[in-house]
Amino acid sequence: MKNIAVFCGSNPGNDPEFKVKAEELGRIFAARNIRLVYGGGNVGLMKIIANAVLENKGTVTGVITNHLAGKELAHNKVNEMIRVETMQQRKAKMTELSDAFIALPGGFGTLEELFEVITLNQLELHKKPVGILNVNGYYNHLKLLMEQMVKNKLLLEPHRNMMMFEENPEKLLARMQNYEAPNVGKWIEDIVEKS
Repeated sequence: MKNIAVFCGSNPGNDPEFKVKAEELGRIFAARNIRLVYGGGNVGLMKIIANAVLENKGTVTGVITNHLAGKELAHNKVNEMIRVETMQQRKAKMTELSDAFIALPGGFGTLEELFEVITLNQLELHKKPVGILNVNGYYNHLKLLMEQMVKNKLLLEPHRNMMMFEENPEKLLARMQNYEAPNVGKWIEDIVEKS
């Protein structure tokens, strides 16, 4: 994993640990020569992780829409900034550039990016690991929702397990490094019409 996309909030949130873990992950990326691929913002947790990578001599590629860049939200010190027209192009470019994906705490945009890459994985359109840095249990309710999906037979258990949750960045990266995509063969049960 030489290129990892990180999805995270454009706000810093109200838990100081969010900043601590974003900075820790950024330092680890720099130390391991992992390029950070992210949404190109100079705000919130996005700015915090990008700065942590840069301050530790790491490499950062931002992908931002012209619309967001026009609002002066683009980070002007990253190694590379790729501008695109639409949010769909932004997500596609980040997916193309990355070997793996990590979600930090965030809002709607973070969840959208996270679920797009995990769905692509479920459909076997890629086999890249997807991890969640579950800072202070931020994503515990998501874990419960996924358990409910499995219980209600709307999600297969092997697909639920594709999303790896860890509170420690080192443990998360170790699990992601050893990830093997499940060989399920299908993602829905056969439909049998009864006559």
